[in-house]
Amino acid sequence: MAAVEQLSLFDRAEEARAYHDPARAGFFSILVDVNGDKRQSSHRLIEMPTVLELIDKSRDTWLTQAEFIRPNRRVVNLARLGLLFADLDTYRTPWAKGRTPEQLAASVLYHCAQEGIPTPSMLIFSGRGIQAKWLLDGTIPRQALPRWNACQKYLIDRLRPVGADVAAKDASRVLRLVETVNSKSGEICRVVHVENGPDGQPVRYSFEYLAEMLLPVARWTIEQQRQERAERRQLKLLSGAKTDNLRGFSGRQLAWHRLEDLRKLATLRGGVSEGERMQHLFWRLNFLLLSGATHSSQMYYEAKALAGELAPTWAYRDKELMTLYSKAKAYEKGEKISFAGREFAPLYTPKNDTLINLFQITDDEQAQLRTIISKGMAKGRDRARKEAARRAAGAIDRETYESQSLSRQKPWEALGMSRASWYRAGKPMPADSETSPSVLQAGNGSFLV
Repeated sequence: MAAVEQLSLFDRAEEARAYHDPARAGFFSILVDVNGDKRQSSHRLIEMPTVLELIDKSRDTWLTQAEFIRPNRRVVNLARLGLLFADLDTYRTPWAKGRTPEQLAASVLYHCAQEGIPTPSMLIFSGRGIQAKWLLDGTIPRQALPRWNACQKYLIDRLRPVGADVAAKDASRVLRLVETVNSKSGEICRVVHVENGPDGQPVRYSFEYLAEMLLPVARWTIEQQRQERAERRQLKLLSGAKTDNLRGFSGRQLAWHRLEDLRKLATLRGGVSEGERMQHLFWRLNFLLLSGATHSSQMYYEAKALAGELAPTWAYRDKELMTLYSKAKAYEKGEKISFAGREFAPLYTPKNDTLINLFQITDDEQAQLRTIISKGMAKGRDRARKEAARRAAGAIDRETYESQSLSRQKPWEALGMSRASWYRAGKPMPADSETSPSVLQAGNGSFLV
Protein backbone atom coordinates (compact mmCIF):
# COMPACT_ATOMS: atom_id res chain seq x y z
CA MET A 1 0.00 0.00 0.00
CA ALA A 2 1.35 3.43 -0.90
CA ALA A 3 2.17 5.59 2.09
CA VAL A 4 -0.07 8.34 0.72
CA GLU A 5 -3.00 6.03 1.46
CA GLN A 6 -1.93 5.39 5.02
CA LEU A 7 -3.05 7.47 7.97
CA SER A 8 -0.60 9.26 10.23
CA LEU A 9 -1.14 9.01 13.96
CA PHE A 10 -0.67 12.80 14.14
CA ASP A 11 -1.30 15.43 11.49
CA ARG A 12 1.35 18.08 10.81
CA ALA A 13 -0.18 20.66 13.17
CA GLU A 14 -0.51 18.18 16.05
CA GLU A 15 3.04 16.95 15.61
CA ALA A 16 4.44 20.49 15.51
CA ARG A 17 2.46 21.52 18.60
CA ALA A 18 4.12 18.71 20.54
CA TYR A 19 7.27 20.87 20.79
CA HIS A 20 6.19 24.30 19.52
CA ASP A 21 3.76 26.63 21.27
CA PRO A 22 2.15 29.40 19.18
CA ALA A 23 1.51 31.31 22.40
CA ARG A 24 5.24 31.82 23.02
CA ALA A 25 7.27 34.73 21.72
CA GLY A 26 9.76 33.83 19.04
CA PHE A 27 10.16 32.48 15.54
CA PHE A 28 10.25 29.20 13.59
CA SER A 29 11.40 28.48 10.04
CA ILE A 30 10.11 26.46 7.10
CA LEU A 31 12.31 25.13 4.30
CA VAL A 32 10.55 24.23 1.03
CA ASP A 33 11.98 22.64 -2.12
CA VAL A 34 10.60 24.45 -5.17
CA ASN A 35 11.77 22.71 -8.33
CA GLY A 36 15.15 21.95 -6.81
CA ASP A 37 15.54 25.39 -5.21
CA LYS A 38 15.29 25.28 -1.43
CA ARG A 39 13.58 28.38 -0.11
CA GLN A 40 13.50 29.30 3.56
CA SER A 41 11.04 31.54 5.36
CA SER A 42 10.78 32.49 9.02
CA HIS A 43 7.56 33.30 10.86
CA ARG A 44 6.36 34.23 14.30
CA LEU A 45 5.21 31.32 16.43
CA ILE A 46 1.75 32.86 16.68
CA GLU A 47 1.46 32.42 12.90
CA MET A 48 2.32 28.70 12.95
CA PRO A 49 -1.26 27.29 12.65
CA THR A 50 -1.91 29.45 9.58
CA VAL A 51 1.47 28.76 7.97
CA LEU A 52 1.19 24.99 8.42
CA GLU A 53 -2.32 25.01 6.99
CA LEU A 54 -1.06 26.71 3.83
CA ILE A 55 1.79 24.21 3.25
CA ASP A 56 1.72 22.47 -0.13
CA LYS A 57 1.89 18.79 0.82
CA SER A 58 3.21 17.83 -2.59
CA ARG A 59 6.53 19.61 -1.99
CA ASP A 60 9.47 18.53 0.15
CA THR A 61 9.12 20.59 3.33
CA TRP A 62 11.17 20.80 6.50
CA LEU A 63 10.44 22.43 9.89
CA THR A 64 12.81 23.77 12.55
CA GLN A 65 12.76 21.82 15.80
CA ALA A 66 13.90 24.76 17.94
CA GLU A 67 12.52 28.27 18.47
CA PHE A 68 14.49 31.43 17.82
CA ILE A 69 14.67 35.02 19.09
CA ARG A 70 14.98 36.40 15.55
CA PRO A 71 13.58 35.37 12.14
CA ASN A 72 16.79 33.50 11.38
CA ARG A 73 17.38 29.87 12.32
CA ARG A 74 21.05 30.15 13.11
CA VAL A 75 22.09 28.70 16.47
CA VAL A 76 23.26 32.11 17.73
CA ASN A 77 19.62 33.19 17.57
CA LEU A 78 18.36 30.23 19.60
CA ALA A 79 15.59 31.00 22.08
CA ARG A 80 14.61 27.59 23.48
CA LEU A 81 14.31 23.86 22.81
CA GLY A 82 11.46 21.50 23.68
CA LEU A 83 12.86 18.13 22.60
CA LEU A 84 15.81 15.93 21.76
CA PHE A 85 15.87 14.23 18.37
CA ALA A 86 17.77 11.91 16.05
CA ASP A 87 17.45 11.57 12.28
CA LEU A 88 17.94 7.89 11.41
CA ASP A 89 18.88 7.09 7.81
CA THR A 90 17.73 3.50 8.12
CA TYR A 91 17.73 3.13 4.33
CA ARG A 92 21.53 3.13 4.46
CA THR A 93 21.61 0.03 6.70
CA PRO A 94 21.40 -3.50 5.26
CA TRP A 95 19.09 -4.79 8.02
CA ALA A 96 16.35 -2.29 7.10
CA LYS A 97 15.85 -3.41 3.51
CA GLY A 98 12.32 -4.55 2.74
CA ARG A 99 10.91 -3.49 6.11
CA THR A 100 7.75 -1.43 6.46
CA PRO A 101 7.82 1.90 8.33
CA GLU A 102 6.14 0.21 11.30
CA GLN A 103 8.75 -2.55 11.29
CA LEU A 104 11.52 0.05 11.16
CA ALA A 105 9.97 1.79 14.16
CA ALA A 106 9.80 -1.51 16.07
CA SER A 107 13.50 -2.11 15.37
CA VAL A 108 14.41 1.35 16.63
CA LEU A 109 12.40 0.80 19.82
CA TYR A 110 14.13 -2.54 20.38
CA HIS A 111 17.56 -0.97 19.90
CA CYS A 112 16.75 1.82 22.38
CA ALA A 113 15.66 -0.76 24.96
CA GLN A 114 18.87 -2.76 24.43
CA GLU A 115 21.06 0.34 24.76
CA GLY A 116 19.27 1.69 27.82
CA ILE A 117 18.02 4.75 25.92
CA PRO A 118 14.67 6.15 27.14
CA THR A 119 11.83 5.26 24.77
CA PRO A 120 11.25 8.00 22.17
CA SER A 121 8.02 9.94 22.61
CA MET A 122 7.29 9.48 18.93
CA LEU A 123 8.78 7.96 15.80
CA ILE A 124 8.18 9.52 12.41
CA PHE A 125 8.68 7.85 9.04
CA SER A 126 10.44 10.49 6.92
CA GLY A 127 9.81 8.73 3.62
CA ARG A 128 13.06 6.77 3.74
CA GLY A 129 14.18 6.76 7.37
CA ILE A 130 12.95 7.40 10.92
CA GLN A 131 12.92 10.55 13.03
CA ALA A 132 13.09 9.78 16.76
CA LYS A 133 11.93 12.52 19.14
CA TRP A 134 12.06 12.76 22.93
CA LEU A 135 9.64 15.46 24.08
CA LEU A 136 10.49 17.54 27.16
CA ASP A 137 7.99 18.42 29.88
CA GLY A 138 8.90 22.04 29.30
CA THR A 139 11.45 23.99 27.31
CA ILE A 140 15.09 24.63 28.10
CA PRO A 141 16.64 28.07 27.47
CA ARG A 142 19.58 28.90 25.25
CA GLN A 143 21.86 28.85 28.32
CA ALA A 144 21.44 25.07 28.49
CA LEU A 145 22.58 24.53 24.89
CA PRO A 146 25.98 22.94 25.75
CA ARG A 147 24.29 20.27 27.89
CA TRP A 148 21.65 19.77 25.22
CA ASN A 149 24.40 19.33 22.63
CA ALA A 150 26.11 16.78 24.88
CA CYS A 151 22.86 14.78 25.12
CA GLN A 152 22.38 14.98 21.36
CA LYS A 153 25.91 13.72 20.72
CA TYR A 154 25.44 10.80 23.09
CA LEU A 155 22.14 9.84 21.46
CA ILE A 156 23.62 9.95 17.97
CA ASP A 157 26.62 7.87 19.01
CA ARG A 158 24.40 5.18 20.58
CA LEU A 159 22.01 5.16 17.62
CA ARG A 160 24.63 4.80 14.89
CA PRO A 161 23.86 1.07 14.40
CA VAL A 162 20.34 2.03 13.29
CA GLY A 163 21.52 4.73 10.91
CA ALA A 164 21.80 7.91 13.00
CA ASP A 165 22.92 10.85 10.86
CA VAL A 166 25.90 12.37 12.70
CA ALA A 167 25.45 15.67 10.83
CA ALA A 168 21.83 16.12 11.93
CA LYS A 169 22.14 16.89 15.61
CA ASP A 170 22.49 20.67 15.86
CA ALA A 171 19.87 22.97 17.37
CA SER A 172 19.23 24.78 14.07
CA ARG A 173 18.34 21.52 12.30
CA VAL A 174 15.22 21.21 10.15
CA LEU A 175 13.41 17.86 9.82
CA ARG A 176 10.76 16.78 7.35
CA LEU A 177 7.28 18.00 8.10
CA VAL A 178 4.58 15.41 8.72
CA GLU A 179 2.08 14.90 5.85
CA THR A 180 4.47 16.25 3.18
CA VAL A 181 6.03 14.19 0.40
CA ASN A 182 9.58 12.87 0.26
CA SER A 183 10.23 13.25 -3.47
CA LYS A 184 13.21 10.87 -3.35
CA SER A 185 10.93 7.96 -2.47
CA GLY A 186 7.45 9.22 -3.27
CA GLU A 187 6.44 8.35 0.31
CA ILE A 188 4.64 10.61 2.75
CA CYS A 189 6.23 11.68 6.02
CA ARG A 190 4.02 10.45 8.86
CA VAL A 191 4.00 9.55 12.57
CA VAL A 192 4.20 5.75 12.93
CA HIS A 193 4.61 5.32 16.69
CA VAL A 194 3.59 7.29 19.77
CA GLU A 195 4.71 6.28 23.26
CA ASN A 196 1.86 7.35 25.50
CA GLY A 197 2.24 8.46 29.09
CA PRO A 198 -0.26 7.92 31.95
CA ASP A 199 -2.39 10.80 30.62
CA GLY A 200 -2.78 9.17 27.22
CA GLN A 201 -0.59 11.83 25.59
CA PRO A 202 2.93 11.34 24.18
CA VAL A 203 5.31 10.74 27.07
CA ARG A 204 7.37 13.73 28.12
CA TYR A 205 10.66 13.70 29.97
CA SER A 206 12.37 16.05 32.37
CA PHE A 207 15.52 17.34 30.70
CA GLU A 208 17.41 16.68 33.93
CA TYR A 209 16.25 13.06 33.85
CA LEU A 210 17.34 12.62 30.23
CA ALA A 211 20.69 14.26 30.92
CA GLU A 212 21.36 11.95 33.87
CA MET A 213 20.32 8.94 31.79
CA LEU A 214 22.36 9.89 28.74
CA LEU A 215 25.45 11.72 29.88
CA PRO A 216 28.39 9.76 31.28
CA VAL A 217 28.49 12.10 34.29
CA ALA A 218 25.24 13.09 35.98
CA ARG A 219 24.59 16.77 36.68
CA TRP A 220 24.93 16.41 40.44
CA THR A 221 28.39 14.96 39.92
CA ILE A 222 29.30 17.81 37.59
CA GLU A 223 28.14 20.35 40.16
CA GLN A 224 30.09 18.59 42.89
CA GLN A 225 33.23 18.55 40.80
CA ARG A 226 32.70 22.18 39.85
CA GLN A 227 32.63 23.20 43.50
CA GLU A 228 35.60 21.05 44.52
CA ARG A 229 37.82 22.04 41.60
CA ALA A 230 36.58 25.54 40.78
CA GLU A 231 39.87 27.35 41.14
CA ARG A 232 41.99 24.66 39.54
CA ARG A 233 39.64 24.22 36.59
CA GLN A 234 39.39 27.94 36.08
CA LEU A 235 43.13 28.15 35.72
CA LYS A 236 43.19 25.25 33.26
CA LEU A 237 40.42 26.56 31.09
CA LEU A 238 40.93 30.28 31.22
CA SER A 239 44.66 30.32 30.69
CA GLY A 240 44.70 28.52 27.38
CA ALA A 241 43.55 25.04 28.21
CA LYS A 242 44.54 21.93 26.32
CA THR A 243 42.43 20.57 23.51
CA ASP A 244 41.23 17.56 25.48
CA ASN A 245 39.86 19.83 28.21
CA LEU A 246 38.12 22.09 25.72
CA ARG A 247 36.46 19.13 24.11
CA GLY A 248 34.91 18.24 27.44
CA PHE A 249 31.59 19.49 28.70
CA SER A 250 33.11 22.14 30.95
CA GLY A 251 35.15 23.63 28.12
CA ARG A 252 32.19 23.86 25.76
CA GLN A 253 30.06 25.40 28.50
CA LEU A 254 32.74 27.99 29.23
CA ALA A 255 33.04 28.93 25.55
CA TRP A 256 29.28 29.38 25.26
CA HIS A 257 29.17 31.56 28.40
CA ARG A 258 31.99 33.70 26.99
CA LEU A 259 29.98 34.23 23.80
CA GLU A 260 26.98 35.25 25.89
CA ASP A 261 29.16 37.58 27.97
CA LEU A 262 30.31 39.43 24.84
CA ARG A 263 26.70 39.81 23.74
CA LYS A 264 25.81 41.06 27.21
CA LEU A 265 28.70 43.53 27.06
CA ALA A 266 27.32 44.99 23.83
CA THR A 267 23.91 45.35 25.46
CA LEU A 268 25.40 47.11 28.49
CA ARG A 269 27.14 49.58 26.18
CA GLY A 270 24.09 50.23 24.05
CA GLY A 271 25.62 48.58 21.00
CA VAL A 272 29.00 48.17 19.30
CA SER A 273 30.76 51.00 17.50
CA GLU A 274 31.71 50.54 13.84
CA GLY A 275 35.41 50.27 14.63
CA GLU A 276 34.83 47.42 17.13
CA ARG A 277 32.42 45.32 15.08
CA MET A 278 35.00 43.02 13.51
CA GLN A 279 36.64 42.39 16.86
CA HIS A 280 33.30 41.40 18.37
CA LEU A 281 32.39 39.23 15.39
CA PHE A 282 35.74 37.42 15.41
CA TRP A 283 35.71 36.53 19.10
CA ARG A 284 32.01 35.66 19.24
CA LEU A 285 32.47 33.30 16.32
CA ASN A 286 35.60 31.79 17.88
CA PHE A 287 33.76 30.98 21.10
CA LEU A 288 30.74 29.70 19.18
CA LEU A 289 32.99 27.20 17.38
CA LEU A 290 34.71 26.22 20.64
CA SER A 291 31.32 25.59 22.27
CA GLY A 292 30.52 22.89 19.72
CA ALA A 293 27.19 24.57 18.92
CA THR A 294 28.24 24.87 15.27
CA HIS A 295 31.03 23.68 12.98
CA SER A 296 33.14 24.97 10.13
CA SER A 297 30.64 24.08 7.38
CA GLN A 298 28.10 26.40 9.02
CA MET A 299 30.58 29.02 10.20
CA TYR A 300 29.88 31.66 7.57
CA TYR A 301 26.11 31.32 8.00
CA GLU A 302 26.49 31.87 11.74
CA ALA A 303 28.87 34.76 11.06
CA LYS A 304 26.24 36.43 8.92
CA ALA A 305 23.67 36.10 11.71
CA LEU A 306 26.11 37.49 14.29
CA ALA A 307 27.02 40.37 11.98
CA GLY A 308 23.35 41.23 11.54
CA GLU A 309 23.02 41.31 15.31
CA LEU A 310 25.90 43.81 15.55
CA ALA A 311 24.58 46.00 12.74
CA PRO A 312 21.77 44.96 10.37
CA THR A 313 23.34 46.66 7.34
CA TRP A 314 26.99 45.87 8.09
CA ALA A 315 28.81 44.39 5.09
CA TYR A 316 31.82 42.72 6.68
CA ARG A 317 34.52 41.03 4.58
CA ASP A 318 34.50 37.21 4.61
CA LYS A 319 38.22 37.06 3.95
CA GLU A 320 38.90 38.47 7.41
CA LEU A 321 37.54 35.21 8.83
CA MET A 322 39.60 32.87 6.65
CA THR A 323 42.20 32.25 9.35
CA LEU A 324 39.47 31.42 11.86
CA TYR A 325 37.90 29.05 9.34
CA SER A 326 41.18 27.16 8.85
CA LYS A 327 41.63 26.93 12.62
CA ALA A 328 38.08 25.59 12.99
CA LYS A 329 38.81 22.87 10.42
CA ALA A 330 41.97 21.89 12.27
CA TYR A 331 40.13 21.87 15.59
CA GLU A 332 37.46 19.54 14.24
CA LYS A 333 40.13 17.16 12.97
CA GLY A 334 41.59 16.94 16.47
CA GLU A 335 44.81 18.69 15.53
CA LYS A 336 46.88 20.44 18.20
CA ILE A 337 49.35 23.27 18.29
CA SER A 338 52.59 22.71 20.20
CA PHE A 339 54.15 25.64 22.02
CA ALA A 340 56.73 25.67 24.81
CA GLY A 341 56.31 21.96 25.38
CA ARG A 342 52.51 22.15 25.68
CA GLU A 343 49.68 21.36 23.28
CA PHE A 344 46.78 23.74 22.66
CA ALA A 345 43.60 23.81 20.64
CA PRO A 346 43.95 25.44 17.19
CA LEU A 347 41.12 27.84 18.06
CA TYR A 348 41.85 30.71 20.43
CA THR A 349 41.59 30.14 24.19
CA PRO A 350 42.62 33.48 25.72
CA LYS A 351 43.00 34.35 29.37
CA ASN A 352 40.29 36.44 30.96
CA ASP A 353 42.79 39.27 31.48
CA THR A 354 43.45 39.26 27.74
CA LEU A 355 39.77 39.66 26.95
CA ILE A 356 39.29 42.31 29.64
CA ASN A 357 42.13 44.39 28.20
CA LEU A 358 41.10 43.76 24.59
CA PHE A 359 37.52 44.92 25.16
CA GLN A 360 38.39 47.42 27.93
CA ILE A 361 35.82 45.86 30.27
CA THR A 362 35.32 47.89 33.44
CA ASP A 363 34.78 46.48 36.94
CA ASP A 364 31.15 47.58 36.84
CA GLU A 365 30.66 45.74 33.55
CA GLN A 366 32.45 42.64 34.85
CA ALA A 367 30.07 42.56 37.80
CA GLN A 368 27.24 41.88 35.33
CA LEU A 369 29.10 39.21 33.34
CA ARG A 370 29.31 35.52 34.09
CA THR A 371 32.80 34.37 33.10
CA ILE A 372 34.89 37.23 31.69
CA ILE A 373 35.96 38.64 35.04
CA SER A 374 39.24 39.44 36.80
CA LYS A 375 40.97 36.99 39.14
CA GLY A 376 40.06 39.18 42.10
CA MET A 377 36.37 39.20 41.21
CA ALA A 378 36.45 35.44 40.53
CA LYS A 379 37.93 34.84 44.00
CA GLY A 380 35.31 37.09 45.57
CA ARG A 381 32.50 35.16 43.89
CA ASP A 382 34.08 31.89 44.94
CA ARG A 383 34.22 33.05 48.58
CA ALA A 384 30.58 34.12 48.37
CA ARG A 385 29.57 30.72 46.96
CA LYS A 386 31.48 28.88 49.70
CA GLU A 387 29.99 31.12 52.39
CA ALA A 388 26.49 30.45 51.05
CA ALA A 389 27.23 26.72 51.06
CA ARG A 390 28.33 26.91 54.70
CA ARG A 391 25.15 28.79 55.62
CA ALA A 392 23.08 26.15 53.88
CA ALA A 393 24.94 23.45 55.79
CA GLY A 394 24.18 25.12 59.11
CA ALA A 395 27.56 26.64 59.77
CA ILE A 396 27.85 29.55 62.19
CA ASP A 397 29.39 32.79 61.01
CA ARG A 398 32.09 34.45 63.08
CA GLU A 399 29.85 37.27 64.28
CA THR A 400 27.26 34.82 65.56
CA TYR A 401 29.93 32.67 67.13
CA GLU A 402 31.52 35.54 68.92
CA SER A 403 28.18 36.84 70.16
CA GLN A 404 27.48 33.45 71.71
CA SER A 405 31.02 32.66 72.80
CA LEU A 406 32.09 32.10 76.38
CA SER A 407 34.21 35.25 76.23
CA ARG A 408 31.08 37.30 75.71
CA GLN A 409 28.87 35.39 78.17
CA LYS A 410 31.45 35.08 81.01
CA PRO A 411 29.62 32.39 83.05
CA TRP A 412 32.43 32.40 85.68
CA GLU A 413 31.42 35.89 86.73
CA ALA A 414 27.89 34.65 87.52
CA LEU A 415 29.49 31.99 89.76
CA GLY A 416 31.87 34.46 91.43
CA MET A 417 34.93 32.65 90.02
CA SER A 418 37.95 33.59 88.02
CA ARG A 419 38.14 32.30 84.48
CA ALA A 420 41.03 29.97 85.33
CA SER A 421 39.19 28.57 88.37
CA TRP A 422 36.10 28.06 86.25
CA TYR A 423 38.03 26.01 83.71
CA ARG A 424 39.69 23.94 86.50
CA ALA A 425 36.24 23.25 87.95
CA GLY A 426 35.12 21.68 84.67
CA LYS A 427 33.29 24.74 83.23
CA PRO A 428 30.11 24.57 85.36
CA MET A 429 27.10 26.60 84.14
CA PRO A 430 25.05 28.69 86.60
CA ALA A 431 21.66 27.08 87.06
CA ASP A 432 19.68 30.29 87.50
CA SER A 433 21.55 32.42 85.05
CA GLU A 434 20.37 33.71 81.74
CA THR A 435 23.72 32.70 80.31
CA SER A 436 23.19 30.09 77.59
CA PRO A 437 25.54 27.20 76.81
CA SER A 438 28.36 27.92 74.45
CA VAL A 439 27.84 26.95 70.87
CA LEU A 440 30.82 24.69 71.35
CA GLN A 441 29.15 22.91 74.24
CA ALA A 442 25.64 22.87 72.85
CA GLY A 443 26.52 20.81 69.82
CA ASN A 444 29.14 18.24 69.06
CA GLY A 445 32.01 20.60 69.55
CA SER A 446 32.48 21.57 65.92
CA PHE A 447 31.76 24.72 64.04
CA LEU A 448 32.76 26.47 60.86
CA VAL A 449 34.09 30.00 60.68
